[in-house]
Amino acid sequence: MSTAVTPTRDPLRAQLHQMWNGVAPAWAAHLGYVDSRGRHVSDRMLELTRPRPGERVLELACGTGGPGLDAAPLVEPGGQVVVSDFAAEMVAVAADRAHAAGLANVAGKVIDLEQIDEPGASFDVVLCREGLMLVPDPERGAREIRRVLRPGGRVAITVWGPRELNPWLGVVFDAVSEQLGAPMPPPGTPHPFSLSDAGRLAAILHGAGLDRVQIGELSVPYRAASVDEWWERTAALAGPLAARLAALPPEAARALRQRAAQRIGAYRTPTGLEIPGVCLVATGVSPEAAAR
Repeated sequence: MSTAVTPTRDPLRAQLHQMWNGVAPAWAAHLGYVDSRGRHVSDRMLELTRPRPGERVLELACGTGGPGLDAAPLVEPGGQVVVSDFAAEMVAVAADRAHAAGLANVAGKVIDLEQIDEPGASFDVVLCREGLMLVPDPERGAREIRRVLRPGGRVAITVWGPRELNPWLGVVFDAVSEQLGAPMPPPGTPHPFSLSDAGRLAAILHGAGLDRVQIGELSVPYRAASVDEWWERTAALAGPLAARLAALPPEAARALRQRAAQRIGAYRTPTGLEIPGVCLVATGVSPEAAAR
């Protein structure tokens, strides 16, 4: 695994790097859930980009391993997949998983989505599941994606849809905001709903020079056996929240948990929690392909 990445002196970006490295162990501990919930999204991304034998695929913001690992068999023989994230601890987990699965054509690399350390026009497919929304400058990230795409290259990007359509996380943000008397997420910080407006997302991709941009919705419900399971999981995996929740005094933490549990209880079913979730799936191609 390559760990070369340009250090940042920007306080916000340094904070984000530290935050996501810090939650990597929790993501590794909840791999089963992360994989099961993300499978439907990954399948749709691969269906839309159609990786083929011999092609090169780059996954950005891979976390502990997403659609890039699923793409690896599709580009055999002769193809290669690079799974990358700016959090080295996340890349290490993804690379280890590829090795354990016998995916010899997968390489792990620490890459900042806003400054992709790869030559221009070097990938046929770029995949980014729930990552572009979490960078300070998504316009810059989109331009970088366009830069590394070969003529005819395809990209699939997913982000979370509107907050009101994702109560599995929106409820937590609302409860934290009320408990602390401050907005959550904090203003100026990239967060899961940063790109939830389909019009803005499309404008960013068009502005980066991508053609044939399309945005669709995909249902991604959140299922949990109990309220406790939902809370523990969400609090552990949500990067912008995990450290703040862990730092709360015990009494405040209990009050917050009770407040959130009361609200999420509206989604109880006989078999557990069934909470709505919606993501946006964006696709585009290099303009050279559109001109043919």
